[in-house]
Amino acid sequence: MNAFQKMFLAGALSLLSAPVQAVGGENVEVFSTSGCGCCLGWVRHLEEAGFEVTNENLAMADLYAKKMKAGLKQDQTSCHTGFVEGYVLEGHVPAVEVTRLLAERPEAIGLTVPGMPAGSPGMGKSDEPYDVLLVLKDGSTKVFASYPEPKGSIAE
Repeated sequence: MNAFQKMFLAGALSLLSAPVQAVGGENVEVFSTSGCGCCLGWVRHLEEAGFEVTNENLAMADLYAKKMKAGLKQDQTSCHTGFVEGYVLEGHVPAVEVTRLLAERPEAIGLTVPGMPAGSPGMGKSDEPYDVLLVLKDGSTKVFASYPEPKGSIAE
């Protein structure tokens, strides 16, 4: 590898390690139940990434109704629900994936991280593997991203 290639690779890798910033301070509306610490952790994660976040506490029945109205299925849900620019964000979705969603603008309902996987934003430090799923308009899902990064990925 020549000096130019090394410099180019170093620059590209430094971009991958830089903190992800929301493009224009997009507003994310979050709905959760009161007293949910991991929900507050996810809100802080989004704010640190440059998103403007409002958080409203709802009764569990009202929160569940909001999830169903957004087009989510029961097995796609988690403890909180967010909305940004017409998309739903369910659960502990990493900010980098929200930014990617808004950049790519797929024909979809939004993103979900079902359940509450350890190591996802707001859920502490762990390497428990989990997927970020893209919820398509027909309610089906496909993997949008996987965490931690698969072995052999460019981020290593």
